[in-house]
Amino acid sequence: MTHPLLDLTPLTAGRFAAIEDRVARLLGTAQDVVVMQGEALLPLEGAIRAAAGPGTVALNIVTGPYGQTFGNWLRDCGATVHDLAVPFHTAVTAEQVRQAFAEHPGIDFVSLVHAEAATGNTNPVAEIGEAVRERGALFYLDAVASVGAEPVLPDAWGVDLCVIGAQKAMGGPAGVSAVSVSERAWARMAANPGAPRRSYLSLLDWKDRWIDGGRKALLHAPAQLEMLALEACVERIEAEGPGAVMTRHAAAAAATRAGALALGALEPYVYEAKDAAPVATTLRTPSDVDAAALVARALATDPALPLAAGGGALAAEMIRVNHYGPDATLTAVQACLTALGAALAETGRKADPEGARRAAGDAWERPGGTGLSGA
Repeated sequence: MTHPLLDLTPLTAGRFAAIEDRVARLLGTAQDVVVMQGEALLPLEGAIRAAAGPGTVALNIVTGPYGQTFGNWLRDCGATVHDLAVPFHTAVTAEQVRQAFAEHPGIDFVSLVHAEAATGNTNPVAEIGEAVRERGALFYLDAVASVGAEPVLPDAWGVDLCVIGAQKAMGGPAGVSAVSVSERAWARMAANPGAPRRSYLSLLDWKDRWIDGGRKALLHAPAQLEMLALEACVERIEAEGPGAVMTRHAAAAAATRAGALALGALEPYVYEAKDAAPVATTLRTPSDVDAAALVARALATDPALPLAAGGGALAAEMIRVNHYGPDATLTAVQACLTALGAALAETGRKADPEGARRAAGDAWERPGGTGLSGA
């Protein structure tokens, strides 16, 4: 039996390297880019374990659950960790970062999540990067959710380790990811005796056996379907234009926020629109309405809607509208608002689905929207 997804010509090292080069162009970076064969947690953890150790003094910025995870990994590596935590409904500021440096002048590593899809906030990386450069610290950035939805510019922002994934705004699979690595970061890893070696987590293995070898021989058999899907994602973004893709995500976020306010009963979880991520919008339910139950009601009408309850303790109060990738459209946003309105009505709450649809459409069409009301 044959199948087009099974009977493929093996992926060559040259094709693999060409895909890495296209990812580098998407990020506007001259740094080395390593495409890794796994979900983004692989390079996220691998980069921390490679660059941090007992001598590291880290500023770990926590604006959501992934920031908490990074702090745990840093402590596992033996680093001294100073957490800068802000409420999940807001964003961190460059001034807060500067204050942390003033309080802990030994900081030489900074970890930050660009956009927290889990909480719906986004952080001003360009401004924070300037504050980090002033102190010469190594800058590690999780841009998994933000890439494709908003600018991600490692070189311009002074990011030394920038991790991306294909599964959100890029509209691709979860099984492939990438990390851009500066020369400073490679040097930090090489000097770290605890950096993983001969390990699936090891970035240094990729450096020694792939990059320094001229990218002629792969370390192991590549995840062929995921690599081809990543290539297709980049091709699709290139064809539409990165600016157009980002505009579409911003329009979806603005439409969701406006529509939720018009719907009634729900309100944006992230207080200020400037702090809200374009990749996904989070909404807060009234104290007597369980978010997970409300989402379940909404999904009963259409299980394909990009709706989810918040994770963990947030499941009772947060709804996520995941308007990313192919769902960054007005049609998807309006369908979510309609379903949430119907679910609210079933609980006895007053809601205005038609008003929400109109408000979403108006917001989509404002400057910054795509102008594609049927998109």
